[in-house]
Amino acid sequence: MTDSPTYRQIGVIGAGRVARALALALAPHSAASPLLWARSAGSARTAVDQIGSAVASDRIEALVRASDLIAIAVSDDAIAPVVAEIAAFAPTGSAPFIFHVSGRSGAEILDPLHAAGAATAAIHPVMTFTGDPQNEVARMIGARFAITGSSADATAQARQVVRLLGGVAVEIREEHRPLYHAALCHAANHLVTLISGAAHALTRAGVDDPHALVAPLVRAALENSLEHGFGALSGPLLRGDGETIGNHLDALKRDCPELLPAYRAMARATLDQLERSGAPAPSSSLRTALSSKD
Repeated sequence: MTDSPTYRQIGVIGAGRVARALALALAPHSAASPLLWARSAGSARTAVDQIGSAVASDRIEALVRASDLIAIAVSDDAIAPVVAEIAAFAPTGSAPFIFHVSGRSGAEILDPLHAAGAATAAIHPVMTFTGDPQNEVARMIGARFAITGSSADATAQARQVVRLLGGVAVEIREEHRPLYHAALCHAANHLVTLISGAAHALTRAGVDDPHALVAPLVRAALENSLEHGFGALSGPLLRGDGETIGNHLDALKRDCPELLPAYRAMARATLDQLERSGAPAPSSSLRTALSSKD
């Protein structure tokens, strides 16, 4: 424990990867060992055993009434039911700080708790969690956390929590949370799909270890794009090489047709971005080839 803990009692609702990492990271800032509650008592006990510095709570009500900082770390679809459950017994006028860690939702989903007197916010860690709490606590240092508060005071409290975690707070307005989450999913989830499709096509081309072959290229492209943005683009679309793109389309149609729609969609998106950046318009034949449905 720290000499002057920031909170009297920290409570964590949930027993998954994020819940475990948060409980471990926040433990030094709680005068008492963090309380952890989950619908499965077995899961809660397993989480507490892994964390080593938390206590399983038998009842969610006991956790809520005892805590002045409460983290709701459950699946997106489970947040609203948990909020309704807490609101049913939360004493009006109590003022804990309650936040959830979903990327999808802002603070509005916590309105029943805000109405009961709690300060509420969304605090979304922009990182992946693998189930190794000790490593994830270290990785939180310097990580970005998207915060959305129900009030100026709640936003300030959210910033304080992020500071305690060693992270950097980035404020996202309530109405922008869906766009924010869509952008993250587009970057991370669709990247996985893109690499999987490329590896599949390389396998069809006779490559025994497609991921090893493509890894240096993809890593360099990722680093360059993060540093230079769209200016990192290279390849035949940038050069306007319609014959090369035509060869790609023919090969995909013949040998890997399941990848063809994704290739066309990404190529069209790339051309659109090139035009927005002021590059010369592509040839009409290239546009036609990429728009074909055959």
